[in-house]
Amino acid sequence: MQHRHRRNCESDCRTPSHRCPKPCPPRCTRHAAQCPQRQGGGLTFREPKAKGKRTVPLPSELVPLLRAHRTAQRRERLVAGELWQDNDLVFCRPDGWAIARNDDWRDWKALLRAAGVRDVRVHDGRHTAGTLLIEHGVHLRTVQEILGHSRITTTERYTHVASPMAQDAAERMNRALWGSATTATRTATED
Repeated sequence: MQHRHRRNCESDCRTPSHRCPKPCPPRCTRHAAQCPQRQGGGLTFREPKAKGKRTVPLPSELVPLLRAHRTAQRRERLVAGELWQDNDLVFCRPDGWAIARNDDWRDWKALLRAAGVRDVRVHDGRHTAGTLLIEHGVHLRTVQEILGHSRITTTERYTHVASPMAQDAAERMNRALWGSATTATRTATED
């Protein structure tokens, strides 16, 4: 294994169990926890990967829930008073500051346990959304736009689980060519 300096390493450290990272480029804004030039710690805001803002369509059942959340957030703002930090965040701490990703991760894990579902990454929620949209017949380009992917090839990764859609396509082709949906299903299950 290559050598990599840790925060508490001496400059002449040669411990083989870790390796030195490349030095940060000038005006580096991607300071990870291991960055030798990182100072102060804490959360920082950075520009989103996507260019500009985008509109995200919402299921109608979600709108009243988000409105109730906004009302609760306004109450938190009043309680926080001068301590409130307005960062224009939909989900934030009671003082308006960003939620630390470790806290978000712990909340996600607690939510999964409470729901009685298997343990998955936070990012898997995006994959679930993309998969559900595709399986319900939403066009791939529309899914791309909703998920904010810049390339369609990224969105195409979600199509490998769309076997119900493939079965539906086979049945539609069967009806178009032979006028019967049962033949395609019967042939597929008999083989």
